[in-house]
Amino acid sequence: MYLCDGRIGNAYQVVDIKLPVNIEKRLEALGMTRGTAVAILNSKSHGILIVKIRGTRFAFGCNITENVLVR
Repeated sequence: MYLCDGRIGNAYQVVDIKLPVNIEKRLEALGMTRGTAVAILNSKSHGILIVKIRGTRFAFGCNITENVLVR
């Protein structure tokens, strides 16, 4: 399933990131690598998700969350 399909309050593990290389490298620099735990904290309008990765909160748009495969 993709990160955008996750539910608020649940934690998931990143399986794959299917984005252009430059965006994928930026996410890896922020700490989102394969195998990393991601907790969904909140969902805002227009598909924006507030997630917690390695103790830091991030807001990602649906164009990113639709391309991050989690389990």
